[in-house]
Amino acid sequence: MKNFIDSVKKSIQEKNWYGALTLALTLPDICGKIENQNKRSGTRYSNWFDKYVKAKYTSEIGSDHKEHIFLNGKDCYALRCSYLHEGTSFTLFQDARDVLDAFQFVVPPEGSKIHCNQSNGTLQLQVENFCTDIVIGVEQWANDVKNDKVKMDKINKLLKIMIIEGNRPKSN
Repeated sequence: MKNFIDSVKKSIQEKNWYGALTLALTLPDICGKIENQNKRSGTRYSNWFDKYVKAKYTSEIGSDHKEHIFLNGKDCYALRCSYLHEGTSFTLFQDARDVLDAFQFVVPPEGSKIHCNQSNGTLQLQVENFCTDIVIGVEQWANDVKNDKVKMDKINKLLKIMIIEGNRPKSN
């Protein structure tokens, strides 16, 4: 998992927002499959997201401090499907969609934060914050499964890119 996590972090550092977002939206798929391969992709994804990331997108709002979930696993999975398969942020026609119709990712001016603004069915997210939140969830999950031999075996079998330097291959 470290290679995937490091890749998202490097993409964020280099401001490669599309690369960071693509991999960040893929990570819950990978973790969910390792966690429970017998469930369907959308269910695995949603369950994983709800357990490891949703709390960051849940706040008490208004004078009555009513709990509001800005982003749940179903809507994140719908975003994943729209973005990875269609290149869009519109989720209105995704079967997995729960309450959100669209997403807007932003990169605000340095030192500013524009994150979790919701208007009607559109959720505005700061791409760096969103990708970082996914990474933190993956790191927590990796810590949770570190003593599970079956899951660790699956993690160790994840794709590795071999870097050829001179005549000697090296795993990355």
